Amino acid sequence: AAIRNIFGIDSHHIKEFESLNYSLSNITEEDLLLGFQSSNEILSSSITFLESMIDEIEEYWNETDKNSNVVMSANENIELIINRFHQVCRQLNKRYNNRPTIDINDEYDVQDLFHALLKLYFDDVRPEEYTPSYAGAASRTDFLLKKEQIIIELKKSRSGLRAKQVGEQLIVDSQRYQVHPDCKRIICFVYDPEGFIANPRGIENDLSKDTNGIPVSVFIRPEA
Repeated sequence: AAIRNIFGIDSHHIKEFESLNYSLSNITEEDLLLGFQSSNEILSSSITFLESMIDEIEEYWNETDKNSNVVMSANENIELIINRFHQVCRQLNKRYNNRPTIDINDEYDVQDLFHALLKLYFDDVRPEEYTPSYAGAASRTDFLLKKEQIIIELKKSRSGLRAKQVGEQLIVDSQRYQVHPDCKRIICFVYDPEGFIANPRGIENDLSKDTNGIPVSVFIRPEA
Protein backbone atom coordinates (compact mmCIF):
# COMPACT_ATOMS: atom_id res chain seq x y z
CA ALA A 1 0.00 0.00 0.00
CA ALA A 2 2.84 2.39 0.83
CA ILE A 3 4.57 1.71 -2.50
CA ARG A 4 1.33 2.33 -4.42
CA ASN A 5 0.68 5.61 -2.60
CA ILE A 6 4.23 6.91 -3.01
CA PHE A 7 5.16 5.78 -6.53
CA GLY A 8 1.74 5.15 -8.12
CA ILE A 9 -0.24 2.03 -8.91
CA ASP A 10 1.25 1.71 -12.42
CA SER A 11 4.88 2.35 -11.44
CA HIS A 12 7.63 -0.16 -12.14
CA HIS A 13 8.33 -0.19 -8.38
CA ILE A 14 5.01 -1.85 -7.54
CA LYS A 15 5.29 -4.27 -10.46
CA GLU A 16 8.79 -5.37 -9.47
CA PHE A 17 7.81 -5.74 -5.82
CA GLU A 18 4.76 -7.84 -6.68
CA SER A 19 6.98 -10.11 -8.79
CA LEU A 20 8.80 -11.14 -5.61
CA ASN A 21 6.86 -14.19 -4.48
CA TYR A 22 7.41 -17.65 -3.09
CA SER A 23 5.21 -20.73 -2.73
CA LEU A 24 5.67 -24.43 -2.00
CA SER A 25 3.77 -27.38 -3.44
CA ASN A 26 4.25 -31.15 -3.15
CA ILE A 27 6.60 -30.65 -0.23
CA THR A 28 9.23 -33.27 0.57
CA GLU A 29 11.80 -33.12 3.31
CA GLU A 30 14.42 -32.10 0.77
CA ASP A 31 12.08 -29.51 -0.78
CA LEU A 32 11.32 -28.18 2.66
CA LEU A 33 14.98 -27.51 3.34
CA LEU A 34 15.49 -25.98 -0.09
CA GLY A 35 12.26 -24.06 0.29
CA PHE A 36 13.36 -22.38 3.46
CA GLN A 37 16.62 -21.47 1.81
CA SER A 38 14.72 -20.05 -1.15
CA SER A 39 12.32 -18.07 1.05
CA ASN A 40 15.29 -16.51 2.85
CA GLU A 41 16.67 -15.44 -0.52
CA ILE A 42 13.30 -13.93 -1.46
CA LEU A 43 13.14 -12.14 1.89
CA SER A 44 16.64 -10.77 1.40
CA SER A 45 15.76 -9.59 -2.10
CA SER A 46 12.61 -7.90 -0.79
CA ILE A 47 14.54 -6.06 1.92
CA THR A 48 17.19 -4.95 -0.57
CA PHE A 49 14.47 -3.74 -2.96
CA LEU A 50 12.70 -1.74 -0.23
CA GLU A 51 15.98 -0.21 0.92
CA SER A 52 16.73 0.90 -2.66
CA MET A 53 13.34 2.66 -2.84
CA ILE A 54 14.04 4.44 0.45
CA ASP A 55 17.40 5.59 -0.95
CA GLU A 56 15.66 6.81 -4.11
CA ILE A 57 13.18 8.88 -2.10
CA GLU A 58 15.85 10.39 0.12
CA GLU A 59 18.18 11.24 -2.77
CA TYR A 60 15.85 12.40 -5.55
CA TRP A 61 12.63 13.64 -3.92
CA ASN A 62 12.73 17.30 -2.98
CA GLU A 63 10.50 19.28 -0.64
CA THR A 64 8.26 20.34 -3.54
CA ASP A 65 7.40 16.71 -4.25
CA LYS A 66 6.63 16.05 -0.60
CA ASN A 67 4.52 19.20 -0.29
CA SER A 68 2.58 18.29 -3.44
CA ASN A 69 1.52 15.04 -1.74
CA VAL A 70 0.34 17.01 1.29
CA VAL A 71 -1.66 19.36 -0.94
CA MET A 72 -3.11 16.43 -2.89
CA SER A 73 -4.35 14.85 0.33
CA ALA A 74 -5.78 18.18 1.53
CA ASN A 75 -7.71 18.66 -1.71
CA GLU A 76 -9.15 15.16 -1.45
CA ASN A 77 -10.27 15.72 2.15
CA ILE A 78 -11.92 19.04 1.32
CA GLU A 79 -13.72 17.50 -1.66
CA LEU A 80 -14.91 14.66 0.57
CA ILE A 81 -16.44 17.16 2.99
CA ILE A 82 -18.06 19.03 0.10
CA ASN A 83 -19.48 15.91 -1.52
CA ARG A 84 -20.98 14.63 1.74
CA PHE A 85 -22.03 17.95 3.22
CA HIS A 86 -25.68 17.53 2.22
CA GLN A 87 -25.80 14.04 3.73
CA VAL A 88 -24.44 15.42 7.00
CA CYS A 89 -27.08 18.16 7.00
CA ARG A 90 -29.85 15.63 6.47
CA GLN A 91 -28.50 13.37 9.22
CA LEU A 92 -28.45 16.26 11.71
CA ASN A 93 -32.20 16.65 11.20
CA LYS A 94 -32.80 13.06 12.34
CA ARG A 95 -31.91 13.42 16.00
CA TYR A 96 -33.34 11.15 18.69
CA ASN A 97 -36.65 12.30 20.12
CA ASN A 98 -36.59 15.42 17.92
CA ARG A 99 -33.87 17.06 19.98
CA PRO A 100 -32.64 20.52 18.89
CA THR A 101 -30.17 20.59 16.04
CA ILE A 102 -28.53 23.03 13.66
CA ASP A 103 -30.68 24.08 10.72
CA ILE A 104 -28.77 25.12 7.61
CA ASN A 105 -30.74 28.19 6.59
CA ASP A 106 -28.05 30.65 5.46
CA GLU A 107 -24.35 31.05 4.74
CA TYR A 108 -23.47 31.46 8.43
CA ASP A 109 -24.98 28.05 9.17
CA VAL A 110 -23.00 26.56 6.27
CA GLN A 111 -19.81 28.14 7.62
CA ASP A 112 -20.37 26.83 11.16
CA LEU A 113 -20.94 23.24 10.07
CA PHE A 114 -18.19 23.30 7.45
CA HIS A 115 -15.75 24.67 10.02
CA ALA A 116 -16.50 21.77 12.36
CA LEU A 117 -16.00 19.24 9.55
CA LEU A 118 -12.66 20.81 8.53
CA LYS A 119 -11.43 20.10 12.06
CA LEU A 120 -11.57 16.39 11.24
CA TYR A 121 -8.60 16.77 8.89
CA PHE A 122 -6.85 20.09 9.57
CA ASP A 123 -5.26 21.50 12.72
CA ASP A 124 -4.85 25.13 11.64
CA VAL A 125 -8.17 26.42 10.27
CA ARG A 126 -8.39 30.22 10.23
CA PRO A 127 -11.85 31.73 9.74
CA GLU A 128 -12.45 35.22 8.37
CA GLU A 129 -8.87 35.81 7.27
CA TYR A 130 -8.48 39.32 5.83
CA THR A 131 -6.78 39.76 2.46
CA PRO A 132 -4.69 42.75 1.34
CA SER A 133 -6.51 45.48 -0.54
CA TYR A 134 -7.22 44.66 -4.19
CA ALA A 135 -8.59 47.23 -6.65
CA GLY A 136 -9.20 49.60 -3.75
CA ALA A 137 -11.16 47.14 -1.62
CA ALA A 138 -10.22 44.64 1.06
CA SER A 139 -12.08 41.41 1.69
CA ARG A 140 -11.97 38.46 4.01
CA THR A 141 -12.01 34.77 3.23
CA ASP A 142 -14.33 32.28 4.88
CA PHE A 143 -11.43 29.95 5.75
CA LEU A 144 -7.69 29.78 5.27
CA LEU A 145 -5.81 26.52 5.73
CA LYS A 146 -2.48 28.09 6.66
CA LYS A 147 -0.20 25.08 6.28
CA GLU A 148 -1.79 23.87 3.05
CA GLN A 149 -2.12 27.44 1.68
CA ILE A 150 -5.71 26.85 0.57
CA ILE A 151 -8.48 29.45 0.74
CA ILE A 152 -12.05 28.16 1.00
CA GLU A 153 -15.05 30.29 0.02
CA LEU A 154 -18.57 29.17 0.96
CA LYS A 155 -21.95 30.29 -0.34
CA LYS A 156 -25.54 29.17 0.00
CA SER A 157 -27.99 29.72 -2.82
CA ARG A 158 -31.29 31.45 -2.15
CA SER A 159 -34.17 32.81 -4.16
CA GLY A 160 -32.39 36.12 -4.75
CA LEU A 161 -28.96 34.60 -5.34
CA ARG A 162 -28.96 32.43 -8.42
CA ALA A 163 -26.55 31.28 -11.09
CA LYS A 164 -25.56 34.65 -12.58
CA GLN A 165 -25.08 36.37 -9.23
CA VAL A 166 -23.18 33.39 -7.77
CA GLY A 167 -20.85 33.30 -10.76
CA GLU A 168 -20.16 37.03 -10.60
CA GLN A 169 -19.45 36.92 -6.87
CA LEU A 170 -17.10 33.95 -7.18
CA ILE A 171 -15.13 35.66 -9.94
CA VAL A 172 -14.69 38.85 -7.89
CA ASP A 173 -13.85 36.93 -4.71
CA SER A 174 -11.26 34.70 -6.39
CA GLN A 175 -9.50 37.76 -7.83
CA ARG A 176 -9.31 39.40 -4.41
CA TYR A 177 -8.11 36.27 -2.63
CA GLN A 178 -5.19 35.78 -5.02
CA VAL A 179 -3.27 38.66 -3.44
CA HIS A 180 -3.21 36.89 -0.07
CA PRO A 181 0.38 35.78 0.62
CA ASP A 182 -0.73 32.28 1.69
CA CYS A 183 -3.01 31.65 -1.27
CA LYS A 184 -1.83 28.82 -3.51
CA ARG A 185 -5.27 27.41 -4.28
CA ILE A 186 -8.90 28.58 -4.02
CA ILE A 187 -11.79 26.18 -3.44
CA CYS A 188 -15.35 27.53 -3.70
CA PHE A 189 -18.31 25.55 -2.40
CA VAL A 190 -21.87 26.58 -3.18
CA TYR A 191 -24.48 24.75 -1.13
CA ASP A 192 -27.67 24.54 -3.21
CA PRO A 193 -30.10 22.15 -1.47
CA GLU A 194 -33.17 23.76 -3.05
CA GLY A 195 -31.79 23.51 -6.58
CA PHE A 196 -32.01 27.23 -7.31
CA ILE A 197 -28.98 27.11 -9.61
CA ALA A 198 -29.71 25.88 -13.11
CA ASN A 199 -26.94 24.04 -14.96
CA PRO A 200 -24.57 23.76 -11.98
CA ARG A 201 -22.07 21.63 -13.93
CA GLY A 202 -21.81 24.37 -16.55
CA ILE A 203 -20.94 26.96 -13.90
CA GLU A 204 -18.37 24.62 -12.36
CA ASN A 205 -16.73 24.07 -15.74
CA ASP A 206 -16.69 27.78 -16.58
CA LEU A 207 -15.24 28.96 -13.27
CA SER A 208 -12.88 26.07 -12.39
CA LYS A 209 -9.59 27.13 -13.98
CA ASP A 210 -6.18 28.60 -13.26
CA THR A 211 -6.25 32.36 -12.83
CA ASN A 212 -2.90 34.14 -12.67
CA GLY A 213 -1.29 30.82 -11.78
CA ILE A 214 -3.73 30.11 -8.91
CA PRO A 215 -5.96 27.03 -9.39
CA VAL A 216 -9.62 27.81 -8.69
CA SER A 217 -12.05 24.91 -8.14
CA VAL A 218 -15.81 25.44 -7.88
CA PHE A 219 -18.22 22.84 -6.49
CA ILE A 220 -22.01 23.14 -6.43
CA ARG A 221 -23.68 20.50 -4.27
CA PRO A 222 -25.76 18.44 -3.85
CA GLU A 223 -25.63 17.01 -7.32
CA ALA A 224 -29.00 16.79 -9.01
